[in-house]
Amino acid sequence: MKIYTKTGDQGFTSLLGGSRVPKYHLRIESYGTVDELNAYIGLIADQPTGITHQAALQQIQDRLFVIGAMLAADPEKPAPKIPDLQEVDVHWLEQQIDEMNEQLPPLQHFILPGGNTIISFCHVARCVCRRAERGIVQLAEDSFVDNKVIMYLNRLSDYLFVLARKIGHEQQIPEKKWVPGT
Repeated sequence: MKIYTKTGDQGFTSLLGGSRVPKYHLRIESYGTVDELNAYIGLIADQPTGITHQAALQQIQDRLFVIGAMLAADPEKPAPKIPDLQEVDVHWLEQQIDEMNEQLPPLQHFILPGGNTIISFCHVARCVCRRAERGIVQLAEDSFVDNKVIMYLNRLSDYLFVLARKIGHEQQIPEKKWVPGT
């Protein structure tokens, strides 16, 4: 099977279901941003974060592929069966956040991104996640998007923030507190 098809050479691409849309279409931008997020999650997972974090990140990558497939399907046309995101996926993220938070000191200040490369990667992924969420919320104004996608991305950005804190705590890296005016 060839990787290139030449079907997109004129600036259009196909959604699952067969519809052709411009490559700048918000649906394409949305699942493209989710793909970018997935690449950043892979970058975090490639760092020495520990087996528990790596297993969680792999599960998140799987869910992001599901979200990408859901977004790539034309809601107006029958598409091949694709996996669905479930409410249990959102609850799983909440459980992960709660478990990490139990082991962290209470958050009493804003935190500047950084501290080491892994922490910074978590914050970059969090920002990409928020961008994906914003685009998908905009897409949902005019086209069907399963609300669980928005919920999942909203929790995932929180997860990435807490993961950055947890990794810093585990590696004894002080948080970079934001102190206005300094």
